[in-house]
Amino acid sequence: MGHAADFETLVERHRREIQVHCYRMLGSLSDAEDLTQETFLRAWKARDAFEGRASVRTWLYRIATNACLDVLARRPRRVLPDQLGPPGEPVGPISAADLPWLEPYPDRLLDEPGPDAVVVERETIELAYLAAVQHLPARQRAVLVLRDVLGWSAKETAALLETSVASANSALQRARATLRERLPARRAEWTAGAATAAETALLKKFIAAYEQGDPSAVARLLHEDAQAIMPPYSLWFAGRDAIVRALSLSLDPASPDCVGRFRMRPTRANRQPAVATYLRRPGEDGFRWFGVSLLTIEDGLITAMAAFEAVPAAAWGLPENWAD
Repeated sequence: MGHAADFETLVERHRREIQVHCYRMLGSLSDAEDLTQETFLRAWKARDAFEGRASVRTWLYRIATNACLDVLARRPRRVLPDQLGPPGEPVGPISAADLPWLEPYPDRLLDEPGPDAVVVERETIELAYLAAVQHLPARQRAVLVLRDVLGWSAKETAALLETSVASANSALQRARATLRERLPARRAEWTAGAATAAETALLKKFIAAYEQGDPSAVARLLHEDAQAIMPPYSLWFAGRDAIVRALSLSLDPASPDCVGRFRMRPTRANRQPAVATYLRRPGEDGFRWFGVSLLTIEDGLITAMAAFEAVPAAAWGLPENWAD
């Protein structure tokens, strides 16, 4: 594996799944891209030491996991607004908070050749799972992902972490217990995976309601206990009524808090339905990239909305400006 061309041929086929692995560990698409590059750089430097006792894929996962652990040792965990405090009420303009926010992952990258079905199955890539994983200490996080997502044995996991099998098993038990506490109780009932006809129809109504600036129409699509978060803002809303009150301010052209008019198109992220959003602010001529909103759907209604502004349009393969 000494020649650059041979090395690239061997490792490049694993790029996407290594990136997904780093994303699970770090909760950030941008960090995952950086750590994938770091993994391949470390692999190149250590190529002469690779003895072939394990597969190249396993070798890369070992390097990537250790690279992620190095990052986690010096950075705080990534968060979502509803993990920081109680919900609030719309009271006018709000300010963005400079915090390490959890980031969404475009399905278009999950669907590229490379990751196998187990690596990208919805239960371990959806936003709720990623948010729960961020609560785990770094080594517990690594054990959980290696054992429950990748299917590594206790012996393999212990060897990577340079610990005993008993310690690795104990870390896994603690990690699973934390996830049981953090994951929503009715998570299995959510609509996820491939889009259904009902989901597509709901998404069409959601887009029409926002583009028409009609909070009442949005309200008819929300569960009464729906929640809305909007990173990078720490303020979040609990309950359909609170969400509609906020929308009544932000969508009303006569309101001093009006953000403008929206244009949306359906997309997907974290194996969940989503909308890519463009905004024309008051006084502007065109619609510019605004962000991506992930939706959680249960029993035909939206139970959660997560609107991410600080994400690049290019990651979703979309332009910066709206084009009809």
